[in-house]
Amino acid sequence: MSKTLVAYFSASGTTAQVAKELAQAVGADIYEIKPAVPYTQEDLNWMDKKSRSSVEMNDRSSRPALADQDADIAAYDTILLGFPIWWYVAPTIINSFLESYDFSGKKIVLFATSGGSGFGKAAAGLKPSVAADTVITEGKVLNGQQTAESLKAWAETVL
Repeated sequence: MSKTLVAYFSASGTTAQVAKELAQAVGADIYEIKPAVPYTQEDLNWMDKKSRSSVEMNDRSSRPALADQDADIAAYDTILLGFPIWWYVAPTIINSFLESYDFSGKKIVLFATSGGSGFGKAAAGLKPSVAADTVITEGKVLNGQQTAESLKAWAETVL
C-alpha cells in the first residue's frame, strides 16, 4: 500500500474531527493546514459580504498565508485532502497549500464537510494549483455520519 497523508483545513472543528477519524481508520499520517491568522466567527459570517471569508471567496486569486509549510509531502504517494465546502468550492487556503508544495506525480483525493452542498466545482478550482501530472479526484462529502468501518471501506476504493 502506498504511503498516505490526511491533510485538512478546518475553520470550525468539523472537518478536523472527520480528518482525525479518517486518518485513524486508514492508518495514515495527519497534517493540519493552518492559516497564519486564524479565522474568527466574524470572519466566517458568509452573510456579511465584508467578512474575511466572503472577501477571500469573492477573489479567486486570494491566497491566505499559511502558518507553516512543514508538511513532508515528498514522503507520500497519496494525499487525502479535506476542507469545508465554501460557496460550492474549496476555501482559497487550500490553493495556498497546494501552491506551497510540489505534488508532481501525486494522487490527491478530496473529502469535504458541508452544511448541505456537494463538491460543486472544488476539484476544477484546485487543479490549476498543482503540477499537470498531479491527479486530483473528487472523493466524498463526509459529514460525521460515518463509522470507522465505512471510512476505511471508502478509502480502500480511492487509495
